[in-house]
Amino acid sequence: MLTPGRHFVLGNDACAEGAIRAGCRFFAGYPITPANEISHRMAAELPKVRGYFLQMEDELASIAAVVGASWAGAKAMTATSGPGFSLMQENIGYAHMTETPCVVVNVQRSGPSTGQATLPSQQDVYQARYGAHGDYEVIALSPWSVQEMFDLTVTAFNHAERFRTPVMLMADGMIGHIKEKLHVPERVEVLHRRRSSGPESTPFGTDDPSLVPEMPIFGEGHSLLVTGSSHRPTGVRDYSPEHHQKKVGRIREKILHAEDKLSDSVGVELDDADVAVLSFGASARPCYGAVMKARERGVRAGLLRLRTIWPFPESTVSELAGAVDTIIVVEMNVGKMVREVERVSCGRAEVVSLPRIGGVLPTVADVLDAMRREA
Repeated sequence: MLTPGRHFVLGNDACAEGAIRAGCRFFAGYPITPANEISHRMAAELPKVRGYFLQMEDELASIAAVVGASWAGAKAMTATSGPGFSLMQENIGYAHMTETPCVVVNVQRSGPSTGQATLPSQQDVYQARYGAHGDYEVIALSPWSVQEMFDLTVTAFNHAERFRTPVMLMADGMIGHIKEKLHVPERVEVLHRRRSSGPESTPFGTDDPSLVPEMPIFGEGHSLLVTGSSHRPTGVRDYSPEHHQKKVGRIREKILHAEDKLSDSVGVELDDADVAVLSFGASARPCYGAVMKARERGVRAGLLRLRTIWPFPESTVSELAGAVDTIIVVEMNVGKMVREVERVSCGRAEVVSLPRIGGVLPTVADVLDAMRREA
């Protein structure tokens, strides 16, 4: 592992370093561009901390192994890109239903299908939110730098443990493959799941205000039933409307009620802004430059950069819509997050979409041109 201090590293390597410091001791994955460096780093480093690395036969097996490892007590993760993320969706849904803490890293590439296998995109933001069938809520984070690949990986593990749920780190090929300065701290905050208090505890039900049950571990004397079917708080399968509604309601509400703990965004020059640029991940980098140049030219522009994209930060965006005339949404897809901004803005601010596909970032000039058109 990297020693504490400053380093010059690849984004994917920073993700792996953050995972190990967050306590990850199990990784299962299958090779795919542009996420492979995460697997390479984990394969090299996990044995040094008595961890386990498995290269599986495919992505379906990878996420299944991660779920099993989590129930055996390990902090576990996998890393993939769009096509592999698609294959994982059934077991991601299973992980939501069984409340299995784990981290799924998606270093997004341009699609559909094989698409532009080595080029970045943000086309999977809806797949992160709605990829599995049924009703559930997702925690998904979006890093814009090598430093945030490290920091938000740690955050992803902490969220997974605190809320007993899968957490997505939605990076992209640019952030995964860029080299930048990384500061590795002496120590990071590390959270752990609430362990079972005894054999009589209910692994899928709780009266705790957090709505997060204690989690027993296989092999520690508990009689465990872990099923993706509708079930009672004990884990016993039960298809009744009563138990299904309670179960799905609770796994949704434990996320929705925690907006203050989950919402994470960075505001730049928003105090007096007339026009705001809203972006996330790699696409926010040229937006920052555009806002700085616009300010030099006398335009009252600001940037809202989302680090948590799901659950969508409704209160933050609603407040922004009430304070500015225009919100320009910049993203590396055909325009997906803009729909959430339109929904939350309720017509109080004009919402403009600036999408880019083809494996390229929008440029500073693109964002400045959009500001001029809306001036």
